[in-house]
Amino acid sequence: MKTYAEMSAELEQLAARNDRLTAGLRAARAQIVELKNDLERVGDPPNSYATFLRRCEGTTIDVLHHGRRLRVATSASLDLDALTPGAELRLNEALAAVEAVAPGDSGNVVPVVEALADSRVLVAVAPDDTRVLRRAGDLAEEQLHPGDHVLVDLRAQLVMERIDRAEISDLVLEQVPEVSFDQIGGLGEQIEAIRDAVELPFLQQDLYRTYGLRPPQGVLLYGPPGCGKTMIAKAVAHELVLRSAEVRGVSVAEALENSAFLNVKGPELLNKYVGESERSIRLVFERAREKAAADHPVVIFFDEMEALFRTRGTGLSSDVETTIVPQLLAEIDGVEGLDNVIVIGASNREDMIDPAILRPGRLDVKIRVRRPNQRAGREILGLYLDGSVPVREDREALLDLAARELYDDGPDSAFVRLDYSDGGSDTLHFRDVVSGATLRNVVDRAKKLAVKDQLATGAVGVGSQHLREAITTEFLENEDMPSAAHPEDWARITGHRGGGRRRVEAVVPLQGRSRAVAGDHEEGTA
Repeated sequence: MKTYAEMSAELEQLAARNDRLTAGLRAARAQIVELKNDLERVGDPPNSYATFLRRCEGTTIDVLHHGRRLRVATSASLDLDALTPGAELRLNEALAAVEAVAPGDSGNVVPVVEALADSRVLVAVAPDDTRVLRRAGDLAEEQLHPGDHVLVDLRAQLVMERIDRAEISDLVLEQVPEVSFDQIGGLGEQIEAIRDAVELPFLQQDLYRTYGLRPPQGVLLYGPPGCGKTMIAKAVAHELVLRSAEVRGVSVAEALENSAFLNVKGPELLNKYVGESERSIRLVFERAREKAAADHPVVIFFDEMEALFRTRGTGLSSDVETTIVPQLLAEIDGVEGLDNVIVIGASNREDMIDPAILRPGRLDVKIRVRRPNQRAGREILGLYLDGSVPVREDREALLDLAARELYDDGPDSAFVRLDYSDGGSDTLHFRDVVSGATLRNVVDRAKKLAVKDQLATGAVGVGSQHLREAITTEFLENEDMPSAAHPEDWARITGHRGGGRRRVEAVVPLQGRSRAVAGDHEEGTA
């Protein structure tokens, strides 16, 4: 007979075997269930998707399914109150709506022509195809403006989403720049003139009405490049906001938020397609009128104005200016007023701008920004070599030294010779081509030399040797520039054109300082 211990061991073995069989049966049953579910899924008919259009009576809805409008039934689990036009729905094999799914995020992007009074929007699908579409649910309360780009579902005839495109936002800079008149040196006369032209009419509107004065529609800043025209325009916008906040008794933050500086990037506004450049100009002025509607100042600044509004009939490859110029004229003095909007243009080739733009009543005030003389140049140098910059010597002495070196009229500073058609000639020195940008570049060069010197020797601050080397380097880098330009154009930029019948025949670079510097280097090498 088996002992109790043997029977107990055998019973445990049988129980373990039974547990393994049970686990195997459960695993097999799970696999059978999974295979059955897979078989059922494979055998299920395919589902389709549709776009919700509107709710009908009872539990039926109108949808767009494969380009066809259908009225379908809905599942009891589908929340009909939460559905908005444009929502995506899943349909079963009987074409009944059973589930709301995430809508698609792709489609056609088209510009808005006009937002109609109801929930419809007029869009331009193509140059010769304008359509009226309904807004989707998410756009029901959003404000759309002409020129905005929207994502549309042309089959469902719905506007799905507003798209922010860099193409339009890059054309204008709406934020008011933080540039003040205190940061501009050597242009006191020009700043006073533009303040009288821009700030006074805006801040003293009652007095202007009393005297029957009409505020100027626009200002043209013209002169050589790099002399501060763009900085003046930015400072005008900034100071206008500050003065407006004082007069109206509002905070500067509120005034900055509601004002705008529309810096139009001229070359980027040009478009090869007919009508697109004109549409962009119209969009800029519409945005300006919208911003100025709350009696806040808005500045529209056209930099390099001759690139956009050239004299009509002078186009070399096309006559696009024949339509762009009339568009600007219509915006400036058309039927729609430009209250609280000032147009400022900047150009170094004012002779290329169409005369119709420059006549009184459009760009009324014309301010010439000249090259800085020695006094103005020293003032500009002081802005960039101010008390925050470490120096090795007396700061005022360094500024005097730099001004003398830059505005020296000795033979070593001779820059170019202008030869005229009558046999005469003029010699221009480096001081005759100095601009505000040149002065800043000289100071920046001196600062870099001081940094390198401090790393090498430990001596701190800008010294006279750094300024002299920076001025010499600036001279050498620019002395060959005139030879690559048309003589008459270069002479116009410098402000030394021939008078009457005298025409500039040639611009001859003079190598006075470069030869002297080269000779010094040779002696040092020997």
